[in-house]
Amino acid sequence: MEVFLDPFKYEFFRRGLLAALLVGGLCGLIGVYIVLRRMSYIGHGLSHAVFGGAVISYVMNLNFYAGAALWGFLAALIINEITRRKKIGADAAIGIVTTASFAMGVALISRARKFTRNFEAALFGNILGVTSTDLIVILVVTLLSGLGIFLLYKQLLFSTFDEEVARVYGVSTGWTNTLFSLILAAAIIASMQVMGVTLIAAAIVTPAITARLLTDSFSRLLGLSMLFGSLTAAAGMYLSYYLDIASGASIVLFASTVFCVTLGYSSFLASARKAPSRPGKRRNLEQFEDL
Repeated sequence: MEVFLDPFKYEFFRRGLLAALLVGGLCGLIGVYIVLRRMSYIGHGLSHAVFGGAVISYVMNLNFYAGAALWGFLAALIINEITRRKKIGADAAIGIVTTASFAMGVALISRARKFTRNFEAALFGNILGVTSTDLIVILVVTLLSGLGIFLLYKQLLFSTFDEEVARVYGVSTGWTNTLFSLILAAAIIASMQVMGVTLIAAAIVTPAITARLLTDSFSRLLGLSMLFGSLTAAAGMYLSYYLDIASGASIVLFASTVFCVTLGYSSFLASARKAPSRPGKRRNLEQFEDL
């Protein structure tokens, strides 16, 4: 028990653990929609775009969250608009926008070398450096994101599985996708201190994929993904503390280990039942038993 209780003597660990639980649950919730919508490239690209805004706000002595939020929301709107275009591939266009933003941040850092540690924290995460302000931001974003997804639940659900039919039934898929992109941007900004921009996408996707291996119920999928996200984040927090490694890396590595174990377990069950594997490209409502 000392292994689990000893770190609680330190205030920074208590703050970090609470931040990990909140961020893990938030990433797990959003990750379900990201995985089902096949939007992983947007999450990855948006996290890199936010980095540029974070560096600009630092160089201009602006509030970190104000600068990152403004840049992140603008990038989310641009990315969402690009995904509607058919002439240029969405992945290619998003890659150009986000890598240009990331490169801008790196260029500014190379000019002002006085904040190398901040650069490393932004890239790889530093959960042990979470402040009370960071906790408040993470808590507010988690509550607002959960409320937003709750209010948009039906619209998100419908447009996630069949966007064309959703339009026929009067769902404003354009606004729904835009609002979801803004929620994703807010979650990434709040998670930067914990995960780092290079690993946020993995933290969003991995819990949802792991949960998807275990259930065909959409409601259980949401619950399991949030549970996996929080638990793996907390476990990664302990690894980060005891092994003295970057928090984002330890969380993602632990989550990936859980995924591998779950994949092996689900494969064993499938072979034991001699059931055919689930087709990977089906996205219709019949895929989930509670819809």
